[in-house]
Amino acid sequence: MTDDCIFCSIVAGDIPARVIAETDGAIAFLDANPLARGHTLVIPKAHHQRVADLSAEESRAVFDLVHDLAPAIEDAVDADAHTIGVNDGPDAGQEVPHAHVHVIPRFEGDGGGPIHVAAGERPDLGDDELDEIAAAIAE
Repeated sequence: MTDDCIFCSIVAGDIPARVIAETDGAIAFLDANPLARGHTLVIPKAHHQRVADLSAEESRAVFDLVHDLAPAIEDAVDADAHTIGVNDGPDAGQEVPHAHVHVIPRFEGDGGGPIHVAAGERPDLGDDELDEIAAAIAE
């Protein structure tokens, strides 16, 4: 935990939050600035800035809680669907430097778009470049 992290302060109980679920390794609470009714954040209890910084156990704790809560959140607010997303790093839009997953209920006609709009314009990639990228990632 770090003293200057708002999410660490929530985990420590120093800042109030509307906690909806908690396990040994993760905690979920309503977003204080929601994009939709029921917008929930799921975070590891230990402070890590990026998803890749989590241990396998910490990652399982977070994503198991996401898995369990997503349908419950959807049911609680009578949503039609939900979007699950992670802004992983400041250049991806991460505003709080503590890894977290957004579970955002979605409603028919809510005006939101697919997650594909988050990255702006799509690159024009040919087969050779796609093959190179796939090979580099697989290494």
